[in-house]
Amino acid sequence: MPPYTDTELMITRAAQELEDGDTTLVGVGVPNIACNLAKRTHAPELEMIYESGTIGSNPSQLPLSIGDPVLASNAKSVVPMTQSFGNYLQAGRIDVGFLGGAQIDREGNINSTVIGDYDDPTVRLPGSGGACEIASNTHRTIMITPHTKRRFPEEVDFITSPGYVGGRENRKELGLRGGPEAVITDKGVFRFDESGEMYLAAIHPSSTEAEVQEATGWELTVADDVSETRTPTPEEIALIREDLDPDGIYTE
Repeated sequence: MPPYTDTELMITRAAQELEDGDTTLVGVGVPNIACNLAKRTHAPELEMIYESGTIGSNPSQLPLSIGDPVLASNAKSVVPMTQSFGNYLQAGRIDVGFLGGAQIDREGNINSTVIGDYDDPTVRLPGSGGACEIASNTHRTIMITPHTKRRFPEEVDFITSPGYVGGRENRKELGLRGGPEAVITDKGVFRFDESGEMYLAAIHPSSTEAEVQEATGWELTVADDVSETRTPTPEEIALIREDLDPDGIYTE
């Protein structure tokens, strides 16, 4: 196997966005592996909350869904979903939300509802689930997704989960907390400027600025001090391959 895959690079880079003591609402798949990697490396006091209502989860193995019993076995408490959303998420007690989507646009708006016209779509997608609530109520949002031009249009076909809808000031006027902080793809790391527009902040060693622009549906701004992403350490890769996803369900 290669020293690391594109997905493993996304996971390790996303894990670096989490700080020790953060409270994060975790989804399954790649975001889940990133959060558990952070907890087992630099953020041992990370508090993980899953949509199903497990608070302070510390799963002993990879959960296959938000209803997997492994999430409850080492959790601090298990509450109904109405409490996890109402008492924790909507009350503003969660620092970080991890999200993905079929489309992410230049303002960090996410579409997971339809591709094409809403009334006559080309593809009808699963919808919001808890994503809209997460994007609206956590103090910062991190997105993880492969980087292709169809996933990064200038404007999403439908806003399922709000980013900086019309700019940072407009988001505040809508009464929404926080906002997108970073987008982690298999090509680079993107952040948001003072107006709320996405820009390239760091580039992965295997990519070039030209390749990133080619895979983006608008004229992308590049930071003056754009950096190169740190490659995963052998210890991080060992944790992912041997402990967090030994069967390669999400990483191969």
